[in-house]
Amino acid sequence: MTAAAPGAQPRDRAYRERTLTLSNGLELYFREYGWPQSGPAPVLCLPGLARNSADFNRLATRLAATRRVIAPDYRGRGRSDYDPDWRNYAPIVCADDMRHLIAGTNLHGFIAVGTSFGGILSIVLSLIAATAMRAIVLNDVGPYVEQSGTKRILAYIRDWPPQPDWPAAVASLRRNMPKLSLTTDDDWMAFARSTFQEGPDGMLHRNWDGKIVEPFLHGGDPYADLWQLYRGIRRIPTLVVRGGASDILSAETLARMKAEKPDLVSVTVPGIGHAPTLAEPEAARALDDFLARF
Repeated sequence: MTAAAPGAQPRDRAYRERTLTLSNGLELYFREYGWPQSGPAPVLCLPGLARNSADFNRLATRLAATRRVIAPDYRGRGRSDYDPDWRNYAPIVCADDMRHLIAGTNLHGFIAVGTSFGGILSIVLSLIAATAMRAIVLNDVGPYVEQSGTKRILAYIRDWPPQPDWPAAVASLRRNMPKLSLTTDDDWMAFARSTFQEGPDGMLHRNWDGKIVEPFLHGGDPYADLWQLYRGIRRIPTLVVRGGASDILSAETLARMKAEKPDLVSVTVPGIGHAPTLAEPEAARALDDFLARF
């Protein structure tokens, strides 16, 4: 594991930039907030399928006052290397990358906060890194993923066109994700800057490798039956945050999750689609109350 090059981290930045070399030589980028000697349980923030560590900057900066926080870019996303073989974008490979990250950063007794795909990885990690995990926060995802939402997400991940400038990038996000809880122009611009990157042609391109969808298109549905995996977290304290207008986690699935795990803590953010930012008042209160236990 190495730190980013000198000068890459402005003094006003709340995090340190790190990289981890994976077994095939790819570099995995991650942000580290807080310090290892912080008292409460550390947090591992796992973003959505095409998302990256920047999505958690607001939350991680807030938590870093008392906790250590690790937020990675998966391979093929953000500032991590792209993989020449799309088969290595399979969820199980991504989960193994996170297992190596946990070991490489010496995370012990951590709480996984996973949004969407990151929530699925959290459940998998509860099995393959069981001794290191203490609790789970599932942000707008469960053991059954609504197919309409899955198709929508896979379509934009694969086909989102380049944008000519930042105002156009913001407009495209507002148009395609109208039910996000972002309210200010600054919020939307920050979201755009984590979604797009400037290419050599001067256009703004998606900040992920479009091939990350290939395992889903050619390898069957990795989300076909996750209930058995979910039952594996029966003894792990878990909080679920659901967007009230989510097309990924339905109210019916959440009800079944509660029936199968009676100690499950949950909160629904009214009117918000996939996925809550965790800065909404309802979500922030529930998250703070949950984390205070560890």
